[in-house]
Order: sequence, then C-alpha cells, then structure tokens
Amino acid sequence: MTEPHMALPGAGVPFSLGYGTNGFANHRLDDALAVIAELGYTAVALTLDHHHLDPFAPDLPRRVRRVGDRLAELGLRVVVETGARYLLDPWRKHQPTLVSAEPEARVEFLRRALRIAADLGADCVSFWSGVAPSDVDEDEAWRRLRTALGPVLEDADRRDVPLGLEPEPGHLVTRLDQALRLRHELGRPEPLRITLDVGHCVAVEPVSAAECVRRAGPLLVNVQLDDMLPGVHEHLEFGEGELDLPGTLAALVEVGYAGVAAVELPRHSHAAPEVARRSLAALTAALAPVGVDHPWLVEAERRVRAEPAAARTLFPAVARKVGRGALRPESDRDGLVHGTVDDLARARLLTVLADALPADRLATEVLELYRYGDAAERRGVLRALHLLPEAVAGTGREIVADALRTNDIRLVAAALGPFAARELDAHTWRHGVLKCLFVGVPLAAVSGLRERTDGELVRMVSDYAAERRAAGRDVPADALAILQEAGR
Repeated sequence: MTEPHMALPGAGVPFSLGYGTNGFANHRLDDALAVIAELGYTAVALTLDHHHLDPFAPDLPRRVRRVGDRLAELGLRVVVETGARYLLDPWRKHQPTLVSAEPEARVEFLRRALRIAADLGADCVSFWSGVAPSDVDEDEAWRRLRTALGPVLEDADRRDVPLGLEPEPGHLVTRLDQALRLRHELGRPEPLRITLDVGHCVAVEPVSAAECVRRAGPLLVNVQLDDMLPGVHEHLEFGEGELDLPGTLAALVEVGYAGVAAVELPRHSHAAPEVARRSLAALTAALAPVGVDHPWLVEAERRVRAEPAAARTLFPAVARKVGRGALRPESDRDGLVHGTVDDLARARLLTVLADALPADRLATEVLELYRYGDAAERRGVLRALHLLPEAVAGTGREIVADALRTNDIRLVAAALGPFAARELDAHTWRHGVLKCLFVGVPLAAVSGLRERTDGELVRMVSDYAAERRAAGRDVPADALAILQEAGR
C-alpha cells in the first residue's frame, strides 16, 4: 500500500529535496527508494553499504544498472555518500581513512564510488577526511590527506564527477574554513567542491548555517539537512536543536544552490517512513516564507517557457508585482548583501530563459536586458549570472565590468557575487573588492572573499588604509578585518 504523495513547495525552489538512505537502514534499497519517492521527495542521498548497493559486490555493474533504472523510474535525482561505518573494516568503524598510515582501501573505495556515481548520473560523490591518528602530528596528517586525495581527484576529473568534501566534527577537516584551506593548498582543483551538513554548522562552526552556505557559495555541490545543538554531534529532527531552518533554506535559494539538499538522520531508521514524512512537512513549512512562489511569478515563468521573448516585457514589471523588499531585512535592510525579492524573482525568470534558448541567443537577451534595464533590472541580471550556463560567461564578465565602473553601490555589490568569485581574473577581482571599500559596499557582499584573498589584495588594502590614516580619516572595519586576519 503506497502512502499519499505530499506536495513539495511549488515551482521555484532551485534545489531538490531528498532523503538519505542511511536513514532507511532497515529497508531494502528498492523499498527505501520507493517510500522516499512516494512521500514526495525528488532526490536521494545514496550511502554505499553492504545492504545498499555494495560497491564490492561481484556483480556490481548489474546492480548499478538496476539501481539506475529504479532511480529513473521513480524520478529521483541522486548523490553518492561514502560514510558507511563498517564497509572497509569489520572491526574498526570508518577505517581506514584518508589520513591513515595505509589509506589504500579508502582510496580504492572512493574511486569505486566515482565509477558508480558516473554510471548513475549522480551529482557528486561526498566524502570526509577522517580523524587524525593520535600519534600523528597535524602537519603529517594534512600531508597524508593531500597525498591520498591525488589519485581520487584524478579519477574525479577524468569521470567529470565532482567530489564534495564534508567538514565533519572531530575529523581533521572539521570546519568549512579548513575545507576551503585544503582546496586552496591543492591549487583549487575543479572537481573538489564542498558538501555542507547544516547541522554540523550548528555544532562546530563559529557562524550560522546560513552564513556557512553563503561562504561556500558556488562551491556547494551537496547539502545535508538535519538539526543539532551547539557542541553536540548528534543528528536531530528539525525543531529539536538550534538550526534556523527557514533562514538556512533561504540562504540556499539566495546563493542559487541548485543541487540536492537531503535529510540526513542515520539514527532514525527504526521509524524511517514517519520521520521522513515529518521532515518533509518541516521543510515545506520552512520554505513558505522564502517567497519564491508568488502567483504572478509562477505565471510569468510559464509565459517565458512558452514564449522566451516575453521576458523583455515581464522583466521590468517584476518589482511592481512581487515587491522590492530585502530578502533578509533583519540583517541586511537595504539588500546590499543578500539582495531583494525582485532580484530573486528576476533571477528565476533568467534561469527559465536559459532553459528556453540556445547559448548564443541567451547571451544576446541577457546583455540587452542589462543594457536597456533600469538599475533594479541590472541588479537582477548581475545576481543571476552564476545561475546561467558557462557558455554565456563571456557576456557575464562584460556585464560585471560595466557594473564595476559605476558608483552605484547596489550594482557594485551585486557585481561581486558568486559569478565574479568564479569567473573574474585575480587583478579585476581585487580591484572590485577595493572598489567596495571606496564606495561603502560591505565586504559581506563579496562572494568568495576568504578563499580568494591573497597577499596582493592585502597589500592593496594596507596601502588604502595608510592613505586613509594619512588623511586623518577612519579606516573601514572591513579593511581592518582583512589586515587583522593577514597579521598586518
């Protein structure tokens, strides 16, 4: 007997809500997938394990094909998780890891996971570093991690499957800043992205889960959803901990995250169907205030799908129809950092337009919407650039360069979002950051600031601060923060 389908939040949530199979440990995999789909989830986080697609099974290719067919039949998007407890060693949980003296079994497992992910069409393979052995110092543990990751990254690049590094409490990579540090030390390899467990953010991060989402920004390739209490690594149902669920989901919408966001409750398998139902109800309620399902906007999206040219008349009308308020007025009254409701609505229209047009026509339309739009319409284009196909990146860079030549603080703030963090060369990006300091844009609006800050930017900010002091003027707090973090 199937359960009634629970309606997901309407069109407009850019990510897919899913549930983790590690929370269905007492179910056969086929049954778990069926329940997850029947409840209304559109994605699954598949943990490879003895009883759920064993990656070491002798008939693995046949099993992978069967699971792939089942996922397609149920309409489930998938990410591959690698956190099985006793898969590699029946005596030691999670062993060996990438920081073990002999990590070969873990490396082989991750390479198998990449092959499986490629065959399933999965978004990514998620993994963690492991706990550093007590007799190994920190430098050696980091060296081991970098070395062991080498062949895994090569495979990920060859198979075009992203790897999502998950900061895990108690592991060598515990916090987001450590994951970003590792990526920087490895030369920012394209396949290496971030998996973020929002409950972990509550437990160990110095900032909120929503802020972690913003800091990870365009590097996010997988999100795990659960609640926790500060300082306690225990996965809880929503509402039992201190996670700001509406604020966290709003941040995912805000940064344009379009991947899988799956509930992870591995200790709730004894009541999996009911817990999964409650979780979806909580997610649906939490998404309601995000404001992405305005009736006019839903109809406008339908029109653009049917007739892409309609975007030209709908784009200017957005603010009159859905409003102009800040997305997060409690902390960003003017919308400089996180944008406005009409910014988000215009981004929605552009993502629909991107699906409806070939790349060359899309580039022309985006450029004209920016060129002939008012300031609010231009902001909408700027805040949507990271959501558009790579084929229009050249047009995006042209648009960002134009915005950075203005002194309109809202345009400058919108220009230095996730697209700029990903696409601007170092010289242009540094001068964009300095422009923010000159015109008064808070650096919280600059995506990827921590990851992209380098010695040259610190030097430029130091010179700027010296000029301000010489003129008897105060140095902005944002500039002081960069210098303080760099030890200046």
